[in-house]
Amino acid sequence: MTALEYGRFEALTFDCYGTLIDWEAGILAGLREALGRDGLEVSDEELLERYAAAEAELEAGPYRPYREVLAGGLERVAAGLGVAVGPGAAARFGGSVEAWPAFPDSAAALARLATRFRLGVLTNCDDDLFAASNHRLGVAFDWIVTAQQARGYKPRQQNFELLLDRVGLPADRILHVAQSLFHDHVPAKAMALHTVWIDRRHDRPGFGATPPAAATPDATFHDMASFAAAAAP
Repeated sequence: MTALEYGRFEALTFDCYGTLIDWEAGILAGLREALGRDGLEVSDEELLERYAAAEAELEAGPYRPYREVLAGGLERVAAGLGVAVGPGAAARFGGSVEAWPAFPDSAAALARLATRFRLGVLTNCDDDLFAASNHRLGVAFDWIVTAQQARGYKPRQQNFELLLDRVGLPADRILHVAQSLFHDHVPAKAMALHTVWIDRRHDRPGFGATPPAAATPDATFHDMASFAAAAAP
């Protein structure tokens, strides 16, 4: 794989959840709280895989706010395990994004990258939920495109089309940075964008909270800190 020439790019666009915010930690905490003792025999990886399948099915249907997607995902996971959860538990899980932690290296990496590039974010989330996450990241993005604004969810290419329209630069001047092959790299590469894979799960098998997918990113890093060091030395 040829090394990327980062100086050719004017803008970096990011996925948020899984890349900058530790959504697997947040999802697991919420699922464990809702399932209680009934979920103790299910491993973390199985819970994440069950949730990934449920969320992808919901996001592929008619648009609904991400709070409702999360709530529906919990209900489907619980039903698959034969567990009953009430509407209160589903609503709490739907709003739990606000408590999901940032990865320890995200804020510093974004601050470093902002000295060299303009930054954008393309996220499968509601505006208000992302605003809470953005506060944890401590950076003012130049462009923010949410699923709420796009009225649909990645991996739809329409979300990327809206992002490109907002950024207003040729595709070859934009570098998209993301963890999810399914949600980001597959559609981004189909639109001739260059991509960097932040492979947060490099030390674990499977795909976790994202459905399985195959793509060929232009570069791969295990975390944001190492990517920022390479792109903004």
